[in-house]
Amino acid sequence: MNYFYITNNPEEATISDNVGIDYVFIDLEKNGKEERQKDMDTVKSNHDIEDIRLIKPLLKKSKLLVRCNPIYDDSKNEINKIIHSGADAVMLPYFKTIEEVKSFLEFVDGRVESFLLLETKEAVSILDEICDLEGIDRIHIGLNDLSISYGKKFMFELLQDNTVERIIDSIKKTAIPYGFGGVSALGTGRLQADKILLEHVRLNSTSVILSRSFKNAIQEKYGSNNTEDGFYREIKKIKNLVQKSYSVNELKTNHNNINEIIEGIKNEK
Repeated sequence: MNYFYITNNPEEATISDNVGIDYVFIDLEKNGKEERQKDMDTVKSNHDIEDIRLIKPLLKKSKLLVRCNPIYDDSKNEINKIIHSGADAVMLPYFKTIEEVKSFLEFVDGRVESFLLLETKEAVSILDEICDLEGIDRIHIGLNDLSISYGKKFMFELLQDNTVERIIDSIKKTAIPYGFGGVSALGTGRLQADKILLEHVRLNSTSVILSRSFKNAIQEKYGSNNTEDGFYREIKKIKNLVQKSYSVNELKTNHNNINEIIEGIKNEK
């Protein structure tokens, strides 16, 4: 499993590197995001291109992933700046057409890893065509915007209605690694991280984002003066959970339990 952590904070980036986070994640996406997610409790990043130059020298083991804006008139220039500033990977969000993905891959031109953030129903409808393209290093399923695209109120409904599983079935036809969503620390969240991570195991996912609430849970549990120790302990717990062996029945039972919890959450609204 690859773990992504979003931050432009030098201290947090250094901690992430020390505790075994695979990708420190700088988020430059701003175009259209505020309008799409205006009624959702999601992170609206204030990261800047200069953060790449600030964070990259701090990383000894972790790679630096940068999310660019969706394709627009200045995308080629933006992606060039991202790569020249030191990114190891670039992620394209909120695409809807094969032309947008082709443009992204052309602009990156194999200089760094190319990740796709799948988060529109239009992209899902052309997924087989997308997966036939050369140069895609990873596809991550973004549950926030994808749930909006499908008119859902709770992003994990896409696990309950098997949308995520159907998407993964399409990606599995290729050798492209994939993952989905984000998690908090174990034992936290309306749908607990433990259950979500076992769904990652069931679906053979290889990546997950550690959410904003992951950091908040650590600081509540360990205090802000013990953030690195808290990160280390909680990452170790997550890795131990994911690396254990589970029977098919155990994973199926967890999946059914997730569906029941989500149904309860839906009925609260």
